[in-house]
Amino acid sequence: MTGPPQHALPPERARLAAALRELRAGTGLSLAALATKTTFSKSSWERYLNGKTLPPSQAVQELCRLAGEPEGRCLALWELAESEWSGRAAARPTDAPVPTGPPVPTDRADAGAGTAAGGRGAVMAIIASVCAIAAGGLSVALVLLAGHTGDSRPSAPPTSAPAPRCRGATCEGKDPIPMKCGTHPLTLASHRTSTGAHLELRYSAECRAGWARVWSTRIGDRLEIDPADGGPSRPHTAEITDGIAAQSYVYTPMTEAEPGATVRACFRPVRGGSRECFDARV
Repeated sequence: MTGPPQHALPPERARLAAALRELRAGTGLSLAALATKTTFSKSSWERYLNGKTLPPSQAVQELCRLAGEPEGRCLALWELAESEWSGRAAARPTDAPVPTGPPVPTDRADAGAGTAAGGRGAVMAIIASVCAIAAGGLSVALVLLAGHTGDSRPSAPPTSAPAPRCRGATCEGKDPIPMKCGTHPLTLASHRTSTGAHLELRYSAECRAGWARVWSTRIGDRLEIDPADGGPSRPHTAEITDGIAAQSYVYTPMTEAEPGATVRACFRPVRGGSRECFDARV
């Protein structure tokens, strides 16, 4: 499925659509299958994933549930896109960093309190409050946008995750998403770099393989993963190549990692910092 050119979309909606497409790829579901497992039709999902229409927040939540991912980041992106869609968002410099990661510390949430609506502070407060709610495990009270779906079918019960397409050495150097290894991964460790990028080491017990992912990056940043305790494989690298990638999750290819093994991720910023590495044991 190919969407409209990303430069044709408003930036906030483009980031949301990219995140939703990534989640859908992780489920391994076609648009028709996605429609049977949610309260939204195939044609609605086609519009949401291409960025043609802003999805209701419930669609974002249901897709996160099917992908086995936390809701916080995508709901924060949805808040920004909805603010832009409705005209409530204030103008922001194009090179200003946009927080797109998981829930932030409470001191950042407190800093946004009391800011007038419509400005950048209000947007930050929205993101922080949404993420704080998701992190605290509380229910999120969200109102659907009327008239955007036209669908009223009951949600089908979730089914088992698709079987992975590789295991161990056969996963070496492959993308975790199409290999169905990213459906229910474990987060082994996380790290925030001096430049503000967020890193995670991920692992699939079913695939016996690990990988790293990063967000809040800059164009030209690089992320590597390799076995920290030695091994035949060479480091696998992911590079941030454009602005959309800089505002989305970017993954390295996988490396084989049996239980008890140690994997290492290294981040190389394009500017403003030095190489940073961290390890995790499976």
